[in-house]
Amino acid sequence: MDTRTIQTLIEQGLPGAEVLVEGADGVHFEARVVSAAFAGKLPLARHRMVYATLGELMGGAIHALSLRTLTPEEAARAG
Repeated sequence: MDTRTIQTLIEQGLPGAEVLVEGADGVHFEARVVSAAFAGKLPLARHRMVYATLGELMGGAIHALSLRTLTPEEAARAG
């Protein structure tokens, strides 16, 4: 598994999202996902939305995925 594939899957599943995925070992990844679709949702719901874009890859080809999920407004405040 590679970062570009994960990024593409998340972007396809959450249209308009700004996605950055890192992970050099091919099984452990970190993703920062900024999406207006996260507005009004708790962190667990946001994470489930991202996991849904990856389907069966989670727990298989993707052993671990650390997520930072933000709305565009939260991302602007975070700098």
